[in-house]
Amino acid sequence: MELSPDFFAFTYLIATVFFIYGLKALSSPKTALKGNFSSMLGMALAVGVTLFHPEIKSLIGVIAGLVGGAVVGVALALKISMTAMPQLVAVLHSFVGLSAVLVALGTLLSREGSGEIGTVGLIELAVGSVIGAITFTGSLIAFGKLQEFLKSAPLSFSGQHVFNLVWTLVMVALGIQFAIYPQFIAFAIMTGMALVLGVLLVLPIGGADMPVVVSMLNSYSGWAACATGFILGNPLLITTGALVGSSGAILSYIMCKAMNRSILNVIFGGLGSEQETSGAQTGTQKVKSASVEDVAFLLENSSRVIIVPGYGLAVAQAQHSVKELYQVLTEKGVQVKFAIHPIAGRMPGHMNVLLAESDIPYDCVFEMEEVNGEFSTTDVALVIGANDVVNPAAKSDKTSPLYGMPILDVYKAKHIFVSKRSMKAGYSGVDNALFYYPNCSLVFGDAKATCQALIGAVKGE
Repeated sequence: MELSPDFFAFTYLIATVFFIYGLKALSSPKTALKGNFSSMLGMALAVGVTLFHPEIKSLIGVIAGLVGGAVVGVALALKISMTAMPQLVAVLHSFVGLSAVLVALGTLLSREGSGEIGTVGLIELAVGSVIGAITFTGSLIAFGKLQEFLKSAPLSFSGQHVFNLVWTLVMVALGIQFAIYPQFIAFAIMTGMALVLGVLLVLPIGGADMPVVVSMLNSYSGWAACATGFILGNPLLITTGALVGSSGAILSYIMCKAMNRSILNVIFGGLGSEQETSGAQTGTQKVKSASVEDVAFLLENSSRVIIVPGYGLAVAQAQHSVKELYQVLTEKGVQVKFAIHPIAGRMPGHMNVLLAESDIPYDCVFEMEEVNGEFSTTDVALVIGANDVVNPAAKSDKTSPLYGMPILDVYKAKHIFVSKRSMKAGYSGVDNALFYYPNCSLVFGDAKATCQALIGAVKGE
C-alpha cells in the first residue's frame, strides 16, 4: 500500500519538532544528553519513514549508503579523541557541502534537456552548488589548520579583498547566465570558482579565531542542506537545514560579539587579516617556574581558586584529574570555580564538554562575562593548557592579531600558575605576555601528570 503525502508531511513535522527540542536542549550542559537523544530520535524517524517514499525505486543504494556511513561513523566515534573533535566537525561539514554539490550536479545531469527544471529550479541548483562548494573547501582548509597541516597564522596577499569581490561577482554572473541559459559549462565553471572561493575565505583567518570559523562553516553546511532540500523538494531537509544554518549563524554572531570581532569579517574572510603578527618582544625576558609543592601549598591555603582550562588540558586528557583536584580542594574548604572563554579549545563549547565529561558540577563552571570580575579577589588562578585566551597582549598590544579580543583577566589574580609543556606559543603563534608578569609562575610538564602530582601534594602523600 502506497503511503499518502500527508503521512510523510506529518511524520516530517514530528521529526522537525524533535530537532527543535534537541537544539534547545543542547544550549545547556545539563540537558545536552537529552538534546542529543531527541535529535537522534528525530533523524531515525525521518530516515526510517523516507525509506518507504514512493519516489525511491530501489533500496539497494540507500541501504548501502546507510551501512557504509554507519560503519565509518561507529569507527570514528570509538577512535576519535576530544582533542581531534574540532577537526572531525570540520570534516563532517565538508561532507555536507560536498553532498550538496553532488545532488545539484546529479539533478542537472539527470534532467538536462528534459525541460523539467524551470528558472526557479535552476536558481536552486546554482545556489545549492555554490554554498556547498564553499562549505566543502572552506571546511577542508579549516581541518588543515586545526590538524596543523597548514600554518595557523593568517595567509593572505595584497588586494585579496578586492580580488575576492571581483571573483564573487564573476561567479554570480555565471549563476545568472546559467539560470537564463542552462548550460553545463556555466554550471561547472561557477562551481569550480566557488571551490576556490572557499579556500580564499578561510586561509586569511588566524588560528586564534578558528572556533568562530568552525561555527560559521556549521551555518554554511546548514544552508547547503537547505538548498539541497529545495532541489529535491524535501520539506524536512529544508527545515532541518534552516535550523542548522540559523543556529550556526546565531552562535557565530554571539562568539564574534564576545570576542569583539566583526561577523562580516568572518563571512568575507577578513578576520585577523588587518594586523600583522606581533614579534612578541617579551620572548627575550625570563620567566619564573614553580614546583608542584609550591603550587599545592598556595592552593590548599587559599580561600578562592579559579581554574582556567584550555586546549592543553584536552591534549593531556586531564579533565578527570582536574575533577579530582577540585574535589580535594573543596574538601579542604577552598572555593573552586572554573572560568571558560568562548573560544577555549578549537571549537565552540570544547571546554564545557570536557568538564561535563568528568562530571564537574555545572554550578562551578562560569562563562567569561560571569567570572572576569572575580579574578582581582582570587588568591590563585590555575591555568591548565590555556594560552591565547589569557594573553594580556589582547588588551595592550595593537600590533597583535589578538588585539581587541576579550580575555579572561587571569593577570589580576594574586598568584598565577600556568601548567604548560614548554614555552611554545599558543595556536595563534603569539607569545604570551602573561608568562612574564611578576605574579605568574610556570609549572612545566604534562597537564595530567601535573594535576596528579598536585593532588598527591595537597593530600600530603
